[in-house]
Amino acid sequence: MASADPLGRYRDKRDFARTPEPAGAGGGETATRRFVVQRHRARRLHYDFRLEVGGVLASWAVPKGPTLDPKVRRAAYHVEDHPLDYAGFEGVIPGGQYGSGDVIVWDNGTWQPASAADPDASLAAGELHFDLFGAKLRGRFVLVRTRVDARGKEEWLLLHKRDQFAVSGWDPEEHPRSVLSDRTNDEVQADPDRAS
Repeated sequence: MASADPLGRYRDKRDFARTPEPAGAGGGETATRRFVVQRHRARRLHYDFRLEVGGVLASWAVPKGPTLDPKVRRAAYHVEDHPLDYAGFEGVIPGGQYGSGDVIVWDNGTWQPASAADPDASLAAGELHFDLFGAKLRGRFVLVRTRVDARGKEEWLLLHKRDQFAVSGWDPEEHPRSVLSDRTNDEVQADPDRAS
């Protein structure tokens, strides 16, 4: 996932004079590995699943959202790395901007790889097993790359393993509130500048 400028694609897609999203300085990995899931109502509703790896937030768009149900496999599409300060972003991306729509911090916490292998190398190889310690998501998860299309777009699967945190039938849409502000996407859209 590393490159000369890991945030180059992220910055190229955004006009920071118009969007409230953080431009990010990059680097500065923290002592604890953070994760964040943002519920994002853009052109289509999806959940942005992000893991802190190598000083950035490695990111996937998950159309139906992550689940604790081990029988369910969720499609996840690898997108550009995001800056670490994006983990706290909640607000409205204005119309005409990349990803325009409302965003809440649906879940956050820390994560740990399930093995001693380097997470960046595991992701590059196409499979990462990891444990999440969040407000909503807990337990062992797996990200597996299933294909790379002709344009280089990576398709992955995100799934929860059978463990003590697994919950049959668990639906992210039944848990619509932000873990930062306790607001819904509708409430953020109605008042994006309200302090969390």
